[in-house]
Amino acid sequence: MKFFLDILLLLPLLIFCSLESFVKLFIPKRRKSVTGEIVLITGAGHGIGRLTAYEFAKLKSKLVLWDINKHGLEEAAAKCRGLGAKVHTFVVDCSNREDIYNSAKKTTKAFLPAMMKNNHGHIVTVASAAGHTVVPFLLAYCSSKFAAVGFHRALTDELAALKTTGVKTTCLCPNFINTGFIKNPSTSLGPTLEPEEVVNRLMNGILTEQKMIFVPSSIAFLTILERIFPDRFLVALKRKINVRFDAVIGYKMKA
Repeated sequence: MKFFLDILLLLPLLIFCSLESFVKLFIPKRRKSVTGEIVLITGAGHGIGRLTAYEFAKLKSKLVLWDINKHGLEEAAAKCRGLGAKVHTFVVDCSNREDIYNSAKKTTKAFLPAMMKNNHGHIVTVASAAGHTVVPFLLAYCSSKFAAVGFHRALTDELAALKTTGVKTTCLCPNFINTGFIKNPSTSLGPTLEPEEVVNRLMNGILTEQKMIFVPSSIAFLTILERIFPDRFLVALKRKINVRFDAVIGYKMKA
C-alpha cells in the first residue's frame, strides 16, 4: 500500500514533466559544437558509419576511423581529409577485444573511464527498431539489437546515478535501411530508408543530445503500444504492419 501511495505523490511531478516535454516540442533545440572534438567511429568504411564520418568531417571534428575493411576505410578517410578534417585510421576487428584495446592505446587510451574523469563526451549506440520489437526470421539480428538498446539504457542510467552529467548518450533505432544488408525489405510503416536520411537524423540527434532516435518517428508510438496492449491485438497489428524481406545478405559497399 505504501508503494502505491508513493506513486500517487509523484503524480504532480508527472503532470509537470509531461507539460514541460510538450512545450519543448515547439522550442528549437540548440545544436552543440563538435569542432575540434575527437570522434571515434567504428564501421567507418561503409554504410552509416562512413556517411557519419563525412558529416563530422564537415564540422571539423578530429576523426578516428575504425573498420575491418582497409580499402573502404582508406576511401572514407581520403574523402574526410578532402573535407578538411584531421583523420587517423585503424584496421580493427571490433569482435576482437585485444584488437580493440591495442588500437585504443594508439588513439584515446581509454574511452568511458577518460570521459567520466573529464565529465565530457558522447557515446552513440547504433541499434535498430528491431531492438524494440521483434521480426520473425531475424532471431540473431533482433537479439543483438535488443542487447545494444539494453546497453544504451543501462549506461544512461548508470551515468545518471554517478551524476556524470557531462557524458551524453544517444541510441539510433531506424527501420529498414537501403544498405543491402537485407534484400527487398518492405513494411506498411513507409518506404525503405536511405542512409543519407538516417544519418541526417542521427547527426541532428547527436548535436541536440537526444537520448533515443527513432526513424521514422512512428516507431516510438509502436513501442508504447507493445507495452500496453494485449498480445492478441498486437498479433493483428503486426499483420497490418506487414514486415517482409527476401533474405539477409550482408552489406553492399557504397562510395
